[in-house]
Formats: sequence, structure tokens, C-alpha cells
Amino acid sequence: MEHLHQMPHTAQRQLIVDFYKAVAAHDIEQLRAVVAGDWQYIPAISDGQSGLDQMIPAFRNLAIGLPDMKIDLLDVLVSDDRVAVRASVSGTQTGPIMGVAATSKPVSFAIHAFHEVKNGKITRTWHLEDWLSMFRQIGELPTDLSH
Repeated sequence: MEHLHQMPHTAQRQLIVDFYKAVAAHDIEQLRAVVAGDWQYIPAISDGQSGLDQMIPAFRNLAIGLPDMKIDLLDVLVSDDRVAVRASVSGTQTGPIMGVAATSKPVSFAIHAFHEVKNGKITRTWHLEDWLSMFRQIGELPTDLSH
């Protein structure tokens, strides 16, 4: 398989580290610097949209719910144009998250992702968060599970 414009593994790894630092710091401008203009986040948050703008409301809501959010990258594995990530998110739920009122409880949950990198930018992200684990720690589930 031929990969044109392949970044060195260390550069791909740093791009992913920068992505998660920006998410944890709630830094939308830094996120714009590391994702492509037509970045796809899978599963999509909203129908038909691509790019960072589809994710800004979700990132802002997470920043409100977990303002002291920390993301620990446990594994970052690079293969060709793909980067796999296993990480842990932690923080204190001092604001609402997905309709669940603030509890001031500490939470920690796993995330797993695959990122596609082309021309120095993240072009696609397949992401899974263990929300159920977080809500168990909070002691409440969101009332609206329609999305």
C-alpha cells in the first residue's frame, strides 16, 4: 500500500498529543490547527455536518461539565496513516453533562479512538467514550437518551 505525504511516526504521535491537549484545555483554535477543515468525527454528533464546527458544542458542554478535565494518553500506536489511542479522562463534574446536573463528584472514564492522518492533519476520528461508567460514578443517567 502506497502512502503519499506520509508523516514520520513521531510527527503523527505529536499531532495526536496536541489534539488531546487541546480538548483537555478547551482550546478550539488549537483544535482547528490539528484537524482538517472537513474532519469527520465518527459517530457523527449531528447529521450531515463535518469539520470541527459539528463538535464545538459537544466540546464546550464537556468543558462546562468537567472544567478540570485531564486526559491521560495510555497508548498511542501509529501504523501508516492511522493512530490508535487508549486514554483515560478524569475530572470533577461541577457542571451539567448531557442533562445531568452538577454533582461535584470526581469521575474517570475510558476513551478509545482511531485517527486518520493525512497531510499533517487529522482527517477522520472514530471515537468511543465509556459514558456509562461516568454516569455510574455520578449516580444518575441522562433522561434524554435519544442521541
